[in-house]
Amino acid sequence: MARRNCLCTCSYNNTTLFLCFLNIAIVSLFVFRSLYASLSIHSTNVKVGVSYSPDQIRKMEESVQIRIGYKPVELIKSLKDLEGEFSRENLAVELPQDLKQKIVDEILHRLRSLNSSDIDIAKEREIVESWRKEKLKEVKLAHVNRTSNSTIPIEEAGMLLRALESDWDVICEDIGLWIPAQVVNEEHDDKPEGTEDFEKEILPGRPLPPECNAELHTDYDGTAVRWGLTHHKNSAADCCQACLDHAKHAKEGENKCNIWVYCPSESGCHSPDIYQHKHQECWLKYAEKPQLNFKDKYSESYRKSFPSAPEVVPWVSGVVSS
Repeated sequence: MARRNCLCTCSYNNTTLFLCFLNIAIVSLFVFRSLYASLSIHSTNVKVGVSYSPDQIRKMEESVQIRIGYKPVELIKSLKDLEGEFSRENLAVELPQDLKQKIVDEILHRLRSLNSSDIDIAKEREIVESWRKEKLKEVKLAHVNRTSNSTIPIEEAGMLLRALESDWDVICEDIGLWIPAQVVNEEHDDKPEGTEDFEKEILPGRPLPPECNAELHTDYDGTAVRWGLTHHKNSAADCCQACLDHAKHAKEGENKCNIWVYCPSESGCHSPDIYQHKHQECWLKYAEKPQLNFKDKYSESYRKSFPSAPEVVPWVSGVVSS
């Protein structure tokens, strides 16, 4: 019985080992099969080199040459040059504060050479421009030779060179240098014969720019876009600028100011209405075809109808240039 039990046990163990080896073999076969399938797929995905005939190669080369020939080379080059110029212009020069102060001191020293009792705007501009040209010549020499005998250090010469050449207006604004524009008024002798000339008058405040077309002793008619009763300005130039600003910022469909009328008289200005018009009133008006209300003097018949009307029209006005 003992021998029989031993044989049974050995037979069971052998069967178990056989089944385990069989399972391992089956699993191994599946693994090898998967690896083989992936290698097969990879090999099929490998591109096979394509060969072209000499005639096909010649046609492809001709096609490439045609495309190159039609390429706008000069236009592309011009655009790149413009792009470079615009990028350089957009780079503003930021000068150190001590260098700005030196520029201000030198310009003021030149301007002090003018006779303070006879200041001429054109002369001031000429002196400032003369200084700029001399300084530009000096910094160019320093920048090229890399040596400088001037009061400006060599490391600042490059910045100053750029500022004086292209950014001068920006630098002037930055250092607070402002010289008013010179206004040239052309006198037109278009008065009727027998009309007396008025004494030369000087309006207070800054000079009026040419686009204001200022006319002394004149009142223009038009639809008011800003009532002067509540709209006062310090000078005729400020009144004209208000008209220009109104036209610039007017919304679509609104009347844009093209006429300004200002009262420079400290005693007020007369107009044929119920209001008492005061000093510094600034009327902004619009008219498709501006027409004069009054020019130079009120007529005798008018002054009889309006006893408060002075002999001379006190208003100053103008039709702005569009």
